[in-house]
Formats: sequence, structure tokens, C-alpha cells
Amino acid sequence: MSLGNYTSVNEFLLLGFPQIKGFKTIISFVLILTAYIMTLLINFMIIVLVSTRPKLHSPMYFFLQQLSCSEIVFLTVIIPNMLRVIWLEGATISIVGCITQTYLYCALGCTECYLLTVMSYDRYLAICHPLRYTTIMNIKLQHSLVIYCWLFGFLLTQITLNFLCQLQFCGPNVIDHFFCDVVPFYELSCYYTAELQLEVLIVAVPVLVIPFILVVISYICVFTTILEISSKTGKKKTFSTCSSHLSVVTMYYGTLITIYVVPANGNSLTINKVIALLYIVVTPLFNPIIYSLRNQEIRVIMENLLRIN
Repeated sequence: MSLGNYTSVNEFLLLGFPQIKGFKTIISFVLILTAYIMTLLINFMIIVLVSTRPKLHSPMYFFLQQLSCSEIVFLTVIIPNMLRVIWLEGATISIVGCITQTYLYCALGCTECYLLTVMSYDRYLAICHPLRYTTIMNIKLQHSLVIYCWLFGFLLTQITLNFLCQLQFCGPNVIDHFFCDVVPFYELSCYYTAELQLEVLIVAVPVLVIPFILVVISYICVFTTILEISSKTGKKKTFSTCSSHLSVVTMYYGTLITIYVVPANGNSLTINKVIALLYIVVTPLFNPIIYSLRNQEIRVIMENLLRIN
């Protein structure tokens, strides 16, 4: 396709939520900023507690610490600029900035998928193979799994980055979103992007589909083992060790599948923005809260710290 009749685009306009104006803008800004600060504080608290408390020096909490690290970076990539977009009721971002945000958003999202999968595998070993757990899930394996999660998350997304860097934009330059998501971004390209769309679907298999299947298989084995426990107390105690992680996985994959897998319809744009808002702001806030409140060790340590203060 010839580009001679088009003007090259150097920046994009992020609309944010054009329906929200005036006083509602201030309320939205304050609520999202509050959620962002709370999420950062809770995740930092988890990182510090796991690092400094010997009782939390176990594989489960080590993986939780890594999840908190990834969420801190994930939120910082999106929310500060998102707050700017909301406050200004629309703001521009350069093409380089948009590509960078898209890449980091996807890479960190992939990393979280892998970390949640590793945490599912950890719960599978702890419940289904308790006698061999400490032997299999040794320090070397823990660190190897975490390195692979971060490495694969950023390397697989490199494929998407290469495609994005090849795109040319000649107008329009308006993105009806509050950040540079993949689909709204490549839809603005001035030539047909079937290859990128196919690439997104192909990458989704190792990034989203396979980890989701592994999580499901892990929990099928976990539930089968729990059902074989004779006492109700034993079942309840065993289930409590994985209930918080199961809640987080359900929330995480539920929003991801709704945004990127459920077919779009005529009214889906605003709905998808709201769901993306839940995924980016609400879910990261609830994740550490769920782990903190439903995990006995963390809850006891937090209560002791509050008593001391």
C-alpha cells in the first residue's frame, strides 16, 4: 500500500475515559491513585516480610515475593501515565513511548502468567507429593524457575515488539483507551496487519493457553488428593494452603480471557476498557490483600507488627 497520500504520525492521543469529565475526573484520579499507592505499599510489605522473616523462607513465599516484584513494575509501567491521561482528559504519547509501554505491559503480563503457573506447580508438589517436596523444590529449582519466568516473559514478547517496530502510522492517531494496549495500537497502522494479528494469536498459546492448562491440571490433581483425605479438618487445612493462590489465578485469568479471548461486539469497547481497568488497578490491589488475609503466617506476622507499634 502506498503511503504517499498520508501524513506520518509521530505521536498518539490517548482518550482515556471521555465520558468522565469535571468533578468525576477528580474522583477517578483520586481513587486510582489511592489504589496504586495501596498496592505498592502492600507489595513492598510482602517483599520485605519474605526477605526478613525466617518463617517465610519457603518456596511458596519466594514465588509470592517475585509476583509482588512483577506487579510493582507492571503497575508503574501503566498507572502513572494513565493518571496523566485521566487528569488531562486525554494526553499524547510518542510512538516510541507507546511501543515501549505495549512491550513492557505484555512482557510483565507474560511473566505473571508463568509465575502463577510455577506457584500452581509448587502447590501441586506440596499437596500431592509432600514427602518429596523439599527434595524436588530445592533452592536451585526455585531460582531456575523464577529466572525462566522472567526470561521467557520478555523473550517471547520480543516477537511482538519486532512486529510493532515495523508498523507505520499515517493517521488517524487517536487511541480510545487509557494506555497503549496491543490491539488498539496495531489497528491504527496504515497497512494490513494480518501478520501481527496471527502472531498475537500464536504467542498467546505459550503465554496464556499452555500456562492456563497447566494450572488447571495442577489443581485437578490437588483437588483429587484433597478428596482422598478422610478427615474434614485435614481437607480444610490442606485446601487452605492453596485457596489464596486459586482465588488470585481465577481473578487473573478471568479478566485476561474476557479481554483478549471473548469475541468483540458493537458495545465491547467501553466494556473492555472497564475490564482492563479492573485487570490493571483492582486485581493487583486484591492479589496481595488475598494472600495477606488468607495466609496464616503472613497474617500472624502482620498482627504481631501492629501490636508492637
